[in-house]
Amino acid sequence: MLNRIICNFMQTESQNIEFKESWRDEYLKWICGFANAQGGMLYIGIKDNGEVCGVQDVKKLMEDIPNKVRDMLGILVEVNLKEKDEKQYLEIATEAYPYPISFRGKYYQRSGATNQELKGAALDRFMLRKQGKTWDGVPVPYLKTEDLDNATFDLFRKYAKRSGRMDDADLMDDNHGLLEKLRLYEGNYLKRAAALLFHPDPERYVTGAFVKVGFFREGMDLVYQDEVHGNLFQQIVKLMDLLCTKYMKAIITYEGIHRIETLPMPREALREALLNACINKDYAEPSPIQIRVYENKLEIVNGGVLPDGWTVETLLSSHRSFPYNPDIANTFFRSGEIEAWGRGIERIIIACKKDGFSTPEFRYDASGIWTIFNFEYPERATIQDDQRTTQKTTQKTTQKGMQNLTEQQQAILSFLKEHPEATRKEISESLSNITEDGVKYNLSRLQEFGLLKRIGGRKQGYWQIIE
Repeated sequence: MLNRIICNFMQTESQNIEFKESWRDEYLKWICGFANAQGGMLYIGIKDNGEVCGVQDVKKLMEDIPNKVRDMLGILVEVNLKEKDEKQYLEIATEAYPYPISFRGKYYQRSGATNQELKGAALDRFMLRKQGKTWDGVPVPYLKTEDLDNATFDLFRKYAKRSGRMDDADLMDDNHGLLEKLRLYEGNYLKRAAALLFHPDPERYVTGAFVKVGFFREGMDLVYQDEVHGNLFQQIVKLMDLLCTKYMKAIITYEGIHRIETLPMPREALREALLNACINKDYAEPSPIQIRVYENKLEIVNGGVLPDGWTVETLLSSHRSFPYNPDIANTFFRSGEIEAWGRGIERIIIACKKDGFSTPEFRYDASGIWTIFNFEYPERATIQDDQRTTQKTTQKTTQKGMQNLTEQQQAILSFLKEHPEATRKEISESLSNITEDGVKYNLSRLQEFGLLKRIGGRKQGYWQIIE
């Protein structure tokens, strides 16, 4: 079947076809690449444009090539003599092999019309796939149940009980038993997924297992940035708080005298996109997930890899579940944080359409998988943190201006009236519903509004409230 298909399309090189004018032993790399991919045909005696130029010493090559392939690669190939326009050429048919094939200690794989040497993370992915394993299912020596975070286990049990996707008896088991129910053990060892999901500092085991967030002006000027660390459950909670309180401007509308703040994108879609990025990231890559926020858009760049043959169109269409990290995906599913495998993109789109927002853009390139939300502001809406001068003046001179502050900003002002020398950490600890990053952001906004002023340095200074 392979022979017939290839012969019908011999005009151009492709994923399964390579042309060479003459034989060189270095072309064993191409045979290695075909064996590690989907198989293919190497033609000797054909130019790159598909024109048959013929080859010399045909009989000798038909004997030498199979022997060299067997001795150097440890596999068998079929070498066939072909003829066109009275010119002879060779067809070397290579089948796909279920185990890794190397040439002189290096691994090659056919990708498109090129032959690539596999290195680093790409080689790790290839070796795991050939062994029928996934990255998050690899065991981690020395990682023990007692090393994991009890608070995260409690959070998972709370989520899972609410979702109803685990039996109450399983949730009442100890942490070791719960990990077994979630299939996060490989023999006597915990898997990588367990470290990412439940360890307080998974970066001890996985480099790059954190998220970088930055706010950019036009021209790619970085204004400020943050890093979010911790296990994946903690990261999702922190990211939602950080993005919604510091990085995105809320849309302010009024229903009568009631002030309503709405983000320029659905919270549900944002949460789904963050979960999708964390679950499907290729953690073999040392670079973290990146979230770039601009005045008019938010971009999530996940260093993930699509399954072979998949494109963005595959993601946008109905497709079978194929999570890059299935053990991580299963745990999030049991917790109720995701609805079903394979529906992440669909749920993001549905959430946007339900709230009247446009569909986000999805892109896949060498840097990974991109999810891009364009911010949308309704007419006659005031954007928080972009108040006009008249609004600032009103806030400074009248008590009515206090109504334009968020509850967090009002709480911070009230606290600083009694504790003007308080640090950001002390404010956060006293106002338990505000993170330290949220305090930093709101202090900056209050200074911009002209309601707060810093007197003195960081250690000896204090906060002055401007009435």
